Amino acid sequence: MHSALQTPSLKLPNKTMWKRNKVWLIKPPAEHPLEAKYRPVLESLVPPDPMSKLKLKRGSPREEFPSVDGNYTCMACVLDLHMYTRQFNRATESGVIFDDIIRPGLEDPGTRTGPMTVGCLAGDAQSYILFCDFFDRVIEAYHSYKVSCDITQESDFNYDNLKGGDDFDPAYTESCEVSVARCVEDYCFPTHCSRGERRQLLTLAKKVLDQFSEEFPGKLYSIDDLNQETKDKGIIMDGPPASLIKTGVGRDWPDARALWVSEDGTLAVWVNMEDHLRLVSSRNDTNIQEAFATICIGLLKMEALYKKLRHPFIWKPHLGWVVSSPAEVGTGLKASVTIKLIHLVTHKRLDNILDRLRLCIEKARLPGTYKICNRQTIGLTEVELTQLVVDGVKLLIRMEKRLENNEGFDDLVPAQK
Repeated sequence: MHSALQTPSLKLPNKTMWKRNKVWLIKPPAEHPLEAKYRPVLESLVPPDPMSKLKLKRGSPREEFPSVDGNYTCMACVLDLHMYTRQFNRATESGVIFDDIIRPGLEDPGTRTGPMTVGCLAGDAQSYILFCDFFDRVIEAYHSYKVSCDITQESDFNYDNLKGGDDFDPAYTESCEVSVARCVEDYCFPTHCSRGERRQLLTLAKKVLDQFSEEFPGKLYSIDDLNQETKDKGIIMDGPPASLIKTGVGRDWPDARALWVSEDGTLAVWVNMEDHLRLVSSRNDTNIQEAFATICIGLLKMEALYKKLRHPFIWKPHLGWVVSSPAEVGTGLKASVTIKLIHLVTHKRLDNILDRLRLCIEKARLPGTYKICNRQTIGLTEVELTQLVVDGVKLLIRMEKRLENNEGFDDLVPAQK
């Protein structure tokens, strides 16, 4: 009875065969006879990764240290052999090395009497982190602002907080302009980006500007279109500006560069120039209040559209809005008013006065006219920086009037910066 209830014996596969079958159940083997046959030939046709073959034939940091004699940039003021040695063997994930950072200042060393420039450009957002001891010192030298992780850069786009700006003396002022730069997350900056990246940025900008035009009508022009369709508007660009060629931003010109212009002409958006985007509001009058409001409204709308496409603008808490030039980090904002000066422009105290006002001056197109602009872009909000220009221009006009009447203006000079 007991033997009749026994389970019949089963013939199991050997141990090796069982293991193999189990593996097959997990991931069935895929056999492609033609692929197996031609794999060696196909692999031989694939170009090797250039970075894996790259061998930089560089000497020691001392041997490679650049000459900065006669260089009048902030880069030259900061750079020494010790600084260069610390940065020498560093590279960002996209391949930016320190020599790429300082090359613009070596190509354009500036002049003793000309305006001070930063003399360097970041190749990507990571450059500001990896080469922070260099960039932080350049920012401090140019903006007179000490970068600190304990201080967060604030923004204020409430244009109603701006006081004045629509009441300049028309006898002394001609025009005004407000611009703001932005760079997009996950893309290299124009000095280092590839053609493919630049074209992707243009495709992204087209999507954003198509939606933007639904609320703010306008048209996007390629560089070739500018010369053909906008000649009557005075917008012509025969070639890249010399400054873009020296810094490497003008590579592959005019590939993937474009300009969007609103129908009323109050707002323009440059794509893939010095930065990924630059919004500009220019006016033939001096109502900088209106120009600033146009920038604030347009920028906030575009920022929302880029976020919607999951490509936000680059922002770091201690640096604010990050762009390619350390001269514009923080807010990326430049506000300027073109004024007429005859007496003050030759006064021996002008440089000191502008330094105290945190403004800079440059010659405009017409004789006797000068563009007054904010030098600093970090440490203050957008409203505060524009307010500096408004108040500073009014003060300079008061000084000019005093000099016209052969009067002094010592009581008008600010006590400190």
